[in-house]
Amino acid sequence: MSLSSGATPASPLKLTFPQSLAIYDDYQSAQKAVDYLADQKFPVQQCMIVGTDLKRIERITGRLTTGRVALGGALSGVWFGLFIGLIFAIFTEEGALVTIISTMLFGALFGLIFALVSYALTRGQRDFSSVTQVVATRYEVLVEHKVAAQARELLAQLPGATPDPFA
Repeated sequence: MSLSSGATPASPLKLTFPQSLAIYDDYQSAQKAVDYLADQKFPVQQCMIVGTDLKRIERITGRLTTGRVALGGALSGVWFGLFIGLIFAIFTEEGALVTIISTMLFGALFGLIFALVSYALTRGQRDFSSVTQVVATRYEVLVEHKVAAQARELLAQLPGATPDPFA
């Protein structure tokens, strides 16, 4: 990847001398601005959208009980046992079905025991299940310094996408 000046950045995720073009509250607005620049034949390979002000969001999905933990561990073990059983079945000529079923049973037993022991070791400090996601609350469009003025002029023509004049 080479830029018009012949300089090659160390990473494709870096710009040599970036300047802030605009800051948006959502990704779609930042994407719309860059798409508009692309439609205007602007060299968008000299742009970057950066998510800033990161937040970690944890959505609680339910209460953990011993039964739910046991069931989850057993099911996880069954899947792992199925995987191991299929691998063993590939390399054996006899009793593939018996091999698969036995590894699934051993997997379920191991998964059940492992999940219950792990749950017991938490001593009730985390009796809920959740999913976690990291999200940006602002999105900044950066451009190479040598094309920043051109980008600002073009972006000023897009209704509702006025660049930040103090960036």
